[in-house]
Amino acid sequence: MASLHQPTTMRLPQPLPLDGGEALHDVDIAYETYGELAADRSNAILVCHALTGDQYLASTHPVTGKPGWWERMVGPGKPIDTDRFHVICANVIGSCLGSTGPASLAPDGQPYGMRFPVITIRDMVRGLVGLLDAMDIARLHAVVGGSMGGMQALSLAANFPDRAARVLAIATTARHSAQNIAFHEVGRQAIMADPAWRGGAYYGHDDAPGAGLAVARMAAHITYLSEEGLTEKFGRRLQDRDAPGFGFDADFQVESYLRYQGSGFTRRFDANSYLYITRAMDYLDLAQEHGGSLAEAFRASDARFCLVSFDTDWLYPTEDSRHVVHALNAVAKPVSFVELSAPFGHDSFLLDVPALDRVVKGFIHG
Repeated sequence: MASLHQPTTMRLPQPLPLDGGEALHDVDIAYETYGELAADRSNAILVCHALTGDQYLASTHPVTGKPGWWERMVGPGKPIDTDRFHVICANVIGSCLGSTGPASLAPDGQPYGMRFPVITIRDMVRGLVGLLDAMDIARLHAVVGGSMGGMQALSLAANFPDRAARVLAIATTARHSAQNIAFHEVGRQAIMADPAWRGGAYYGHDDAPGAGLAVARMAAHITYLSEEGLTEKFGRRLQDRDAPGFGFDADFQVESYLRYQGSGFTRRFDANSYLYITRAMDYLDLAQEHGGSLAEAFRASDARFCLVSFDTDWLYPTEDSRHVVHALNAVAKPVSFVELSAPFGHDSFLLDVPALDRVVKGFIHG
């Protein structure tokens, strides 16, 4: 099949019920597709993005001009082969890249801001399932995701057990730990302490809470890396100088790197979306959603599962994946699990780890 790439937005025909008790009306889901959908609709793969990701999976990002965030994994002849599969990647609700979120217009014609309802990972998955329904795709060949994308993949398996034949969850967890929540709270407080935040009502003003969002991104980015990787990449090397400046400019290369990450992020992401999406991740607890038993969460699923972790990932360490694997074993679900060695920390799923390519290809094509 030829590899096709089509950006588009779908308006869901029905209101979207939310875990918080409200419903969102006139929900838009922005998504991109790659590869042709088979006549029997059997070759669709849904790839779910992480916290700061978007639908630009394997196509140039319209804001940054950078390649798609998983272009090394998705495309003709690649592990997720668009010559064989119809690959879908959608922007989650609550985000700011085309799907309905805090920056979208409410029924009164003004941006939602903090009037946007608090959402959960399961709510995001409801939006994705609504998109699949609108596309007349009853069952996926696979659902795939890393980090928050892996949370969505597991949530889909737990809450819509007949919608995917394969579930591939990479560098992820079934519940957020106290440490995860703590790091997110630091980021949220940085945003809300920015005077430009204005209680979330900054749309239409000349300034946005970019300083607070940049600090939030910097704090989060540290958790995506490993000490080994930071030491190898930066060590204690100085930035463009031979001696300390004895001030508060970016003396060290690692400081300059984090500032660059923070400032670049503010150009493509909305501060309120960051608040809402991190809160959704913090609320994740698949066991709690299913009577306190993670095993029960997966009992109804007939999918094959594959869990992948990385030995340097301290954000979602290997024990988090093993917890899911044990739950799947308890209800006799077919599951494979591998811990891969990589120096990049949590971000390893996005970077050049050939062993991951082999796992993804083997599971998707097997």
